[in-house]
Amino acid sequence: MLTYLVRYPSAALLFVQLLGILLYPFMENTPLGRAAFGAFGVVVLVLALRIVNRSPTLHSLAFLMAAAILGLTLAVELTAMPGLHLALVVTESMFYFYAAAGLIGYMMEDQRTTTDELFAVGATFTLLAWAFAYAYAACQLVAPGSFVAILQPDEPRSWMELLFLSVTVLSGVGLGDILPLRPVARALVMLEEIAGLMYIALVVSRVIGLTIRR
Repeated sequence: MLTYLVRYPSAALLFVQLLGILLYPFMENTPLGRAAFGAFGVVVLVLALRIVNRSPTLHSLAFLMAAAILGLTLAVELTAMPGLHLALVVTESMFYFYAAAGLIGYMMEDQRTTTDELFAVGATFTLLAWAFAYAYAACQLVAPGSFVAILQPDEPRSWMELLFLSVTVLSGVGLGDILPLRPVARALVMLEEIAGLMYIALVVSRVIGLTIRR
């Protein structure tokens, strides 16, 4: 399996992201676990950078954001400085959007479909879901009460709840038991719904079309 993941870096990226979804419920309740998940996220970003061949300037910017994410994650856990958590989730959201855009470019540049590009379809979806989940987290920090759930409606939503919301919205399944209340939250949800439709139309249909032509 390790050889397979090395041969197909997009498969490795997708595997690590899905593993993170499974492990995070066991990590989110302890400071050490949250710091470990932050480092885990950097691994995801490094894997994405391995796939995406962009200009050296953009690579440098991406690595700077990855370093900032790790540093801010540790700072959030070790200090109580106001604004650090918001800076962290905004930076994470920007990085995941960057990585998703890079993977879309990677899939669109060829005139034939490779096995790795098929795995990139799933990896890009999860990158977009994580990016919007961090955007929701930032929204919740700026405008408390942006999201409400059936259980503990007065409490801020956890990262896992926001990721669950993001995946259901991006996939078109629906909002489920978590609802956006404030206008800015509803605007973000609408943007993700549009992004999900565009992703299916522009990327998945292209990959399927190229596969049929092979």
